Amino acid sequence: MRMRNPKDKDIVINNCDFFYDGFNNENPLNIEIGMGKGKFILEMALKYPNINFIGIEKYSSVASVAIKKINEFKPSNLKILIMDAINLEDILSKKVNTIYLNFSDPWPKDRHAKRRLTSPLYLDLYEKLFKQNPHIIMKTDNDLLFEYSLDSFKNHGYSIRNISYDLHKENIDNVETEYEEKFSKEGIKIKYVEVIKNK
Repeated sequence: MRMRNPKDKDIVINNCDFFYDGFNNENPLNIEIGMGKGKFILEMALKYPNINFIGIEKYSSVASVAIKKINEFKPSNLKILIMDAINLEDILSKKVNTIYLNFSDPWPKDRHAKRRLTSPLYLDLYEKLFKQNPHIIMKTDNDLLFEYSLDSFKNHGYSIRNISYDLHKENIDNVETEYEEKFSKEGIKIKYVEVIKNK
């Protein structure tokens, strides 16, 4: 269910200082597609000041919540984009080092499969964004999406660097998302995979 528009959404967005307009350095660039309320991408930016981050969110109502969080810390290495990911090539062609896909919409019906962020349609798009060898890190609570994604990665020429069917029992460096905290408290196992592709 999509969240309701916060009453101050327009004010927050119109006064946002963090919309992406480039970075003034040559540091690596990592992006999160579907940043939600921004917990993950903000904590990553604070944890890794020598990496640039962009949080991408389709819905302005959700992005406005993330902007409020970012405003508390104002990290210089974090920007946001409010847009549909399908249009990212226009802005980020050959600029990205790593893509994070955290708890993406599983689109469970077969007729909606092309909307999944690990569908061939999106994997083709990501190829155009990567600066060097494609590198994707994915987390999800959804078993069917995870298995679909593993097949999709394999069919697209990716190799698995790291994989877990119960992330929180592994010794893997991990920053949690809002959904991840919620699901973990409910006893739901978090699936994780890191894939790479040599061009």
